[in-house]
Amino acid sequence: MQQIVLLLIGAHLSYAGIHSLKYFFTGVSGDIDFPEFTAIGIVDGEQFYYYDSNKMKSVPKTEWIRQNEGADYWDRQTQLAIGYHQVYKVDFQTLKERFNQSQGIHTIQEMYGCEWDDETRATNGFYQDSYDGEDFVYLDLKEMRYISPVPQALLTLQKWNDDKAFLAQQINYLSIECIEWLQKYMQYGKSSLEKTVSPQVSLLQKSSSSPVVCHATGFYPSGIKISWQKNGQDHDEDVELEELLPNEDGTFQKSSTLTVTPEEWKNNKFRCVVEHQGKTKTEKEIRTNEVSVPFGIIIAVIAVVLLIAIGITGYMVWKKKQGFKPVSGSDDGSNSSTHAVPQA
Repeated sequence: MQQIVLLLIGAHLSYAGIHSLKYFFTGVSGDIDFPEFTAIGIVDGEQFYYYDSNKMKSVPKTEWIRQNEGADYWDRQTQLAIGYHQVYKVDFQTLKERFNQSQGIHTIQEMYGCEWDDETRATNGFYQDSYDGEDFVYLDLKEMRYISPVPQALLTLQKWNDDKAFLAQQINYLSIECIEWLQKYMQYGKSSLEKTVSPQVSLLQKSSSSPVVCHATGFYPSGIKISWQKNGQDHDEDVELEELLPNEDGTFQKSSTLTVTPEEWKNNKFRCVVEHQGKTKTEKEIRTNEVSVPFGIIIAVIAVVLLIAIGITGYMVWKKKQGFKPVSGSDDGSNSSTHAVPQA
């Protein structure tokens, strides 16, 4: 008879650390029952903005943005999104030619945004895009140039990197304007974004010879790390980390599976470590179950509540190909929290 002990250890740090503002755009080309263009905006893991080309209207997704931004803001966001959609239509034609494609369903995905550490004041900006799920172009902010892993993006890189004025505009947006919007949104949604819920951690196993699943659920915000230790040392072999998933109540869940042989269980001690950003100042044992198992080991699951940033998740995302070009009446993006989209 062995014990499986679950412990929850909390560390209160206050609402500090790395915060993020991220936008995710998705374009779809082909015969599919899905909007041709969708856009979402996320602050610290909470979606506050949504647009799709079927409804053709930008809408608030949180009460804090609804209360602080009026009709003019949403009209600007809608016009920008309509312009982005038109850019994507041109981009699909360019990319199909680059990849020698004539038909089928294709996707363009883009992610851009910024991070701000309110303790060190350090900032970071990022831009990534993909075509058909594969990396196409990303911005190296330190080197101040665009980079790509595929030869089909060579013309795009030449055009984007040679356009010094627009490159400077994009860097200015990601380094300065985006940070200003992030700080504004954080102030808008302070009470909501400060909310934290610690994870409930469980060890799951179908049979004595099955893998062991370390499952964390019911936590908010989404920033969480699940890892394993073997005899007190980090262990990443035979480990499968699942994607972050949302719960219906707005919290999140995530799992990590460890597969080892019964012999390994007998001769070693394994521990699942769950680190979550939060504000709970507690140290308590939340569950102790005695379970009959054919291998002798105590698995301790420790949830250490730290405050670090989220980072929505998130993510493999991306976008387009040739020449940056503004797509709305806004000449510098100062009236919108979103940037100008590259155009082919």
